Amino acid sequence: MTATTNPAPAAARTAPIPTSMIERMTLVLDAFDDSTPSLSLVGLSERTGLPRSTVHRILDQMVRLRWLAHCQDGYCLGIRPLELGGLAAEHSQVREVVDPLLHELCGQTGLVAHLAVLDQREVVYLDRAGGRFAADLPTRMGGRMPAHATALGKAMLAGLDPKIVEANFRSRMATPTPNTVSDIDTLHRELARVRNRHGVAIDREEALAGVTCAAAPLPGHRSAPAAISLCGDARTMHPERYAHLVLHVAREASRALHPHRRRRAPSTSLGRPA
Repeated sequence: MTATTNPAPAAARTAPIPTSMIERMTLVLDAFDDSTPSLSLVGLSERTGLPRSTVHRILDQMVRLRWLAHCQDGYCLGIRPLELGGLAAEHSQVREVVDPLLHELCGQTGLVAHLAVLDQREVVYLDRAGGRFAADLPTRMGGRMPAHATALGKAMLAGLDPKIVEANFRSRMATPTPNTVSDIDTLHRELARVRNRHGVAIDREEALAGVTCAAAPLPGHRSAPAAISLCGDARTMHPERYAHLVLHVAREASRALHPHRRRRAPSTSLGRPA
């Protein structure tokens, strides 16, 4: 029986051999498909058009980093692509649920609303709803900011074990403005204050000069802690006034994402926005 050849890898063999490691790794990952979930070293070399010695070096690294795994017929996709695929799907679900709530927040307050997730020392923005102040903010979907400098980041970090925070922020911390928390002891004290405010975090020109924010986490979001925030001009916005509103919307979003979780009674100790 004659083996069939996937046309996409065949086309790759006639193209110039890429020089960057990322392009070469992508060629290797693209070599797998539904009809060939596993490939030998020779098969990968043929499909990618890369020299066998080069493929062997790349495979060693990709196995070590869990992009690929050894299997009976050679190599197959590892656990890391599955983890990232699941995470991307979960982020899409969170964004779909929270997006209308962000726009409602924006319309109600005239401020800028954000949704973000935590990636170790940084927050990654998943969504943003504009307001009259939006043009002055450099935030964008997929953009990153230091977690310790943002209300979003502090809201999520406060829910982690302090030992995890200690490990992630042991090295030098970025200081985008003179108001940014710059050492681990101060960060621990700040996160304790966030916990005492039922998870609401405040950013007073710590990430961006002239910008202040209030943020709250989405309870129950386990694999990648998420949070929402309201941001505005530091000259006119008093973030404490929006603490109850942000916390309420964050809990609404969590209930929509986790409808079978037991509902928590709303707190009455935080001031409502005037």
